[in-house]
Amino acid sequence: MIVIFNPTAGRRRAHALWRVLDVLSANGMRLELAETQHAGHATELARDAVRSGAKLIVAAGGDGTIAEVANGMAGGSARLGVIPLGTANVLAHELRLPFAPQAVAAALAFGRTCMLWPGVATLPGETRLFVQMLGVGLDAQVVHGMSAPLKRLLGKGAYVAQTVREMSRYRYPKLRIRLDGEEMDAASVIVSKGRLYAGRFTLAPHANACLPGFSVAVFERYGTMAAMMYGAALPLNLLPRMPGLRIESVSAVEILGDGGQYAQADGDPAGATPISIRNAASPIEVVVS
Repeated sequence: MIVIFNPTAGRRRAHALWRVLDVLSANGMRLELAETQHAGHATELARDAVRSGAKLIVAAGGDGTIAEVANGMAGGSARLGVIPLGTANVLAHELRLPFAPQAVAAALAFGRTCMLWPGVATLPGETRLFVQMLGVGLDAQVVHGMSAPLKRLLGKGAYVAQTVREMSRYRYPKLRIRLDGEEMDAASVIVSKGRLYAGRFTLAPHANACLPGFSVAVFERYGTMAAMMYGAALPLNLLPRMPGLRIESVSAVEILGDGGQYAQADGDPAGATPISIRNAASPIEVVVS
C-alpha cells in the first residue's frame, strides 16, 4: 500500500493519518508513505506508483489531493484508497466512506470497491481529471481568492468568509455554455459527478458518480442578492428546488468564451475558460468499505 500525503494539511490531520497507519501496521500491512512537496506532486507520485506496479494507492487528504492522485492513476489498473483528511471531504461523503481511524484501516485492509467514473476537463494549456465537480463563476472566484492560512485556521468557515468577501466585488459576468450541443447563458455553472457539494449538502439529487455523464447546475440569476439566496438554500438542502436553477443531465459540456473566467475543480484552482468537459476513458476502482 502506497499512501500519498500532503504534509501541509496540519498537525491535527497528520495525527489522524498516523492513527490509521498504526492500525494497519499493527495488523501486518506493508506501507510506504510518500509526502507531497508542491502542487501537482501527488499526481507525479501516483504515476510513479502505477509504473512500479502498485495495486493500491491511497490519497490521504481532501478532495484536491484525491483528484491529483486520481490524475496520476488514470488509465492504470491500481485501486484508489482514501483517508479523508480534508476540509469538506465531499467525495468521502458522496461514497459514504468511513472517517473513524479503525474503520478507515479496516476498509483499506479488506478492500471492497466500487467504480468511480471521473470527468476530464480540457483547458488552455492543460487537461485534467476531476472526481466530484468543476465550477465556473462565483464559487471558482472564492476558491481562487482563498488563502491557505485562512483555510487552515477556519476550515469550512473560511469558505463562508471568503464567499461574503467575494459577493460584493465579483462582477457576475455572463457565461456562455453548451450542453450536449445546446447553447445557453448562465451566471455560474457547476458540472457535478456526484450528488453533493461543499460537504454533505445536496446539489444534484439524481447524479451518479459511478456512471459516465454529468449533472450540470446552471445558475440563471445574476447579482449579489441571487448569490445570497442560493447560499442560504445550500445548508438547508433546498438548493435544487430554488428558482433560477436548472439541473441538466448531459454527456458533454463546453464553457465558452475567451474571457478567462476562473475555474475550480474538486475545490482547487483549475485554470480558466474556455473549457471542454467529457467523460474519462474508463472508471477508477475505489476502496469504499
